[in-house]
Amino acid sequence: MSSFAKRVTDILLAGSALLISAPLMAAIALAVRLSMGTPILFRQMRPGYRGEPFKLLKFRTMNAARDARGCHLPDAERLTPIGRLLRRLSWDELPQLWNVFRGEMSLVGPRPLLMQYMDRYTPEQARRHDIKPGITGWAQVNGRNGLTWPEKFSLDLWYVDHWSLWLDSRILVRTLWQVLKQEGISQPGHATMPKYSASERNTP
Repeated sequence: MSSFAKRVTDILLAGSALLISAPLMAAIALAVRLSMGTPILFRQMRPGYRGEPFKLLKFRTMNAARDARGCHLPDAERLTPIGRLLRRLSWDELPQLWNVFRGEMSLVGPRPLLMQYMDRYTPEQARRHDIKPGITGWAQVNGRNGLTWPEKFSLDLWYVDHWSLWLDSRILVRTLWQVLKQEGISQPGHATMPKYSASERNTP
């Protein structure tokens, strides 16, 4: 029953948010189109519930600049001014409301990471896929990208073991405050979250 209530809540809130934010998303799409061209949306396969792949949606924040060898430049060099603004305000995540509405994600849950991380998890860390990934989560309201990987996984697993509609409500409210404060967007010295490696498997 709790899972059903969570899904109904996701549909109602995501659907309402999509309608309310439609003018804002149209303006963002135009700004991205004018500043970076196409595509407007960043699409990438991510692991969802039980590791099932799905196509995650975000507004594009980086250009495709490459070096002389044809390799992408570092994230900090490819992140555009409009991209920095979108990330600071968390508006780049708005298209994920559609992922939620379609049932691929939930409003609250562990963030969906990269597919190549799947074989790097310990069996304990892999339990973060026992529920749907979320736009926001327990780790996001307790440090966001300012956390280390072991700290993130520990918080994700705590959420998996303790989630409830009441906890989801608390996380959503705290997320709004987190976005307003614009804290924890990245780790010090990094434009985005550093990649996760197998050497960081050990949790606290």
